[in-house]
Amino acid sequence: MRGFGLADTGIDGRRRGEGSGGASGRADRRWRRRVATALLGVTVLATGSLVAGGPAQANTPGQPGTPSAPTSVFTEDFENGQGPAVTTLPDYTGAAPLAETYTADPAWLTSCNGLLVSQQGPASPPPGVNCGGFWNANKQMAVALGTWAGGNASTNHSLTAYTSGDPGAGRTELETVRPIPLSANHRFLTFSVDAAAQNCFASHPLLAFYLLDGGTARAAFTSPIDPCQNPGSVIGGTSVGTYASNGSVLFSGDSAGIRLVNEQASGNGNDGAIDNVRLLDATPQLDQGFAPAHLPVGAPTTLTFTVTNTSELAAKNGWSFGAQLPDGLRLDGSSATTDCGTGTATANAADGTVTVSGDLAAGQQSCTATVKLTSNDGGTYQICGSSITAPVGVDLPGCASVTFTAPVFDARAHGVRLTSPLLDIGPLAPSAHSCTPLPGSDSHSVVSAGLGSVGNLGVLTTDASGTVDSDGTRTAAAHAQTTGVNLLGGLITADLVGTSARARQSLTDTGPGPVSSTGSTVLTNLRVAGVTVAANAAPNTTIALPLVGSLVINQQTTVAGGKGITVTALSLTLLTGVHVTIAQSTAALLTSTDPCPAT
Repeated sequence: MRGFGLADTGIDGRRRGEGSGGASGRADRRWRRRVATALLGVTVLATGSLVAGGPAQANTPGQPGTPSAPTSVFTEDFENGQGPAVTTLPDYTGAAPLAETYTADPAWLTSCNGLLVSQQGPASPPPGVNCGGFWNANKQMAVALGTWAGGNASTNHSLTAYTSGDPGAGRTELETVRPIPLSANHRFLTFSVDAAAQNCFASHPLLAFYLLDGGTARAAFTSPIDPCQNPGSVIGGTSVGTYASNGSVLFSGDSAGIRLVNEQASGNGNDGAIDNVRLLDATPQLDQGFAPAHLPVGAPTTLTFTVTNTSELAAKNGWSFGAQLPDGLRLDGSSATTDCGTGTATANAADGTVTVSGDLAAGQQSCTATVKLTSNDGGTYQICGSSITAPVGVDLPGCASVTFTAPVFDARAHGVRLTSPLLDIGPLAPSAHSCTPLPGSDSHSVVSAGLGSVGNLGVLTTDASGTVDSDGTRTAAAHAQTTGVNLLGGLITADLVGTSARARQSLTDTGPGPVSSTGSTVLTNLRVAGVTVAANAAPNTTIALPLVGSLVINQQTTVAGGKGITVTALSLTLLTGVHVTIAQSTAALLTSTDPCPAT
């Protein structure tokens, strides 16, 4: 502090030897009120403080929209090898393994600037530092910063600047010499600092931090830090707090540097100190999730990508990523959208990829990108961090899954089946594609079949299948055919009988539609008691067999509450308790909650 601060005023702004009354005192107070009023317009960078006490915790997947603290890449507390002696900034070396060293513009290394000071320091200022009567004020700021950080206030060191001359605006107060290694490329970096100030009735320190990308200084702020505005606390007359930048830098390289520039040109005030300079990795967290996560095939679900800021809520501009969806998921190419600043979201239905880019504004907690998709195939689909391609400026997400429930195929057929109190035969030539949502087929044949005293049959052939068309339409189908039918000593004969059953279900915008089922029977030269039966016999035609039993021709019954059909060419029931079914086909499309039929 120069002029009215250094030579003849204390830190409370009153002239030494002058009371609070009198014309001069009243004029002085009026002047200070005018200065304070003018300074109300100074932009405050950080109105809140990072929580002190404990290392920052990284963002973790699974908490979309809830910011976590940024992680520390580098911290300088100015304590390495320090004791009671006063050290100038260029003579200080930080802790291993980096052993960082620092430089500054000459204006910030003279006139009571650029000193590492603690309460343990000598009672009088070292020769040549030009602190005059404000030596103790430097030590007071070190104590206030130590108290604020929760450490040992009496041994805490801080870098002080009690400007006894005009430094000029835009001069570097601190700059790292050695590059600071980063854990990875494409990371968002920001910073925080513990800062203190006195004499806030006069000119305020205005601390602007830059991150060094090689030889390029990139601003990580929109307004410089002003420790006089909204301090975290006032300790012994010293305004103090932890301040985080409201800007960030997206680094493509693997190392960085820090530069602190004081934008306050005046030495009339501009009295402050800093401690605990931190370079922070403030890369946003990417999360992904489906809603709904359980739905029928064909129905749409929304995949939401959430980009969550870190808790300092600095602006994060220019992040991007892609996502490769698993085979079986079908994107709606026109549905991609985002609310992430000026960002874009696109979906490529042909190759199943999503591409998102965007921004997070200062103070913004999170933003989202969404895309709609579905699946024609049942099953559970999972996307994880490995699904993310070309991530820039985002931390990889955890896993998310969606389950599409497909109709269950029930397709069954057999050539003959005989049940009796004494003997069961069959089913013979059974084919089944049943109790599965997956497509497939099955087929069988038998050259001949003897049914004991009931009769005999020629060739039996059957098949059963489930298919899925490209548009998601599902079809369950079954066929059965039997030749050379001769039952009960010629009472019932036929050259050929056969059946066909089909159940079909299309997809709608909300999932599977209603099931339509059809069935038919083929009868070639069917004769019962010497009488020819029409080839187009109506469904469920019943013929009584006196003293023998009964025969149902082209028997058709619905199954599973109308979700399918069973067709039997001949269903013979004898008075002795014998039951024979010849050429039976069943086709149905069930839900996952329907009981699985016996095959």
